Order: sequence, then structure tokens, then C-alpha cells
Amino acid sequence: MTPPGTTAVAKPRGRREASVLRELERVYVWDSVVRLTHWIIMFAILILAVTGIYIGRPFFIPTGAGDQQFVMGTMKIVHFYTAIVFTLAVLVRVGWMFVGSYYARWHQFVPVGPRRRRDVLGMLKFYTFFSREPPMNVGHNPLAGLTYLAVFALYFVMILTGFGLYSVGAGVSYMKMWSFLLPVFGGPQTARWIHHITMWLLLGFFAHHIWSAILVSRVEGQGLIDSMFSGYKFLPSKWRNRDE
Repeated sequence: MTPPGTTAVAKPRGRREASVLRELERVYVWDSVVRLTHWIIMFAILILAVTGIYIGRPFFIPTGAGDQQFVMGTMKIVHFYTAIVFTLAVLVRVGWMFVGSYYARWHQFVPVGPRRRRDVLGMLKFYTFFSREPPMNVGHNPLAGLTYLAVFALYFVMILTGFGLYSVGAGVSYMKMWSFLLPVFGGPQTARWIHHITMWLLLGFFAHHIWSAILVSRVEGQGLIDSMFSGYKFLPSKWRNRDE
């Protein structure tokens, strides 16, 4: 599968080399499935974090009769249904790695080509301020791609520990079938601890993801952040084949 072509041409507006004005091409990089699952997963993580923290340690306990309050129950319902949405979005995105468009596929996460393998070190130097400019990439930069693989592994840890924990109070529900996961994670208490720690790891990644996206977007001048809304990046002429 080859990278898609360009759909429009923009006037020169490059930032990487201020002394050189270059014609930029408007290239469709992120398809609708990539963008939609990206935002669904992001908002789901925020909702799951807030409701999960409350379930683990209630920070608001209303006054009044117990039969008139349903805060904990509401938090659990929101948490459980959001977890289902989160799980479906993750599964769709993983499946899309194998059947989706060029820049959505697995080779954007695993640096199989020699140039992308070299760029892993180049991006590491940039993020650690040993290099002033990052290697130019059309889709995911290779270091980010490897990081996303680890993040998806954390997603599945969250999903599996969450399903296992849900089975504890599932009663006769079909979710009781996930009780076999609890021994895998060392029992309900250990599963709860893993679930909790993984949440904080994902929130830490969330903060770093925002910082690195702003940094790379400003340095490259390709419209990286905008592209997660529109799908388009602005790339130097003939760069659409760079990730081949």
C-alpha cells in the first residue's frame, strides 16, 4: 500500500528553515477512523479517571437520607458504560491498524524501515534537547509510534483488570464470565492496584502527549495539532512518499 497523494497546494509557510521559503502541499494523513477513535479514547480516559478516582476514594459525600442520594451509583454507571465505549474504540483502532489507510497502519508504530529506525534516535535527541530540530515524518514519528504501542498495551491492562473487577459484583450478569481474569492479576485487590497505577501512567502520558504535540507542531510547522481535527498536514513538496 502506498501513501496517498495530495489534494491541494498551499502557499509557502514553512518554519523549519526560516531563511528558505518552500511550497507546501496539503496532504490527507489522518482518516476519519483515526481521528474519531483518538478523540473518543481521550475523552473516555478523562471520564474514567474522574469517576474511577471517586469510586476508589469518594471526594464528595452528600448529606441527607441514603435513599435520596445516588452519587456512587451514578459514578459507577458512568464509569462502566464509558469503559464499554473505551474498549470498543480501542478494538476498532487496533483493527484499523491492519485494514485502514496507509498512515493508520501498523508500520507507523513499528519502525521496520532503516530510515524510521534511525529517526527513533533522532527524535529521542530532539525530545531531550540534544538536537534543535526533529527528523521530518509524514505520519507518526517512529519514537511516538513505539510509545503508542506501549500505550495500547496499557489500554489492554486497564480493560482486562477492569473487566475482572467488574465480575466481582456482577452477580448473575454475563460479566461474571470475566472472573477468570482475577487470578491472572493476583486477585481482586492486586488487580485493583494495577488498574489504579495504570490509570496514573496513562494520565502521565496524556500530559506528555499534549506537551510533545505542541512542541513538535511549533517546530515542524506542519499543522500537527490541526491535523487531528481536519486530517490534513502541510508538508514540503514531494514529501508525501517520505514514510515509504
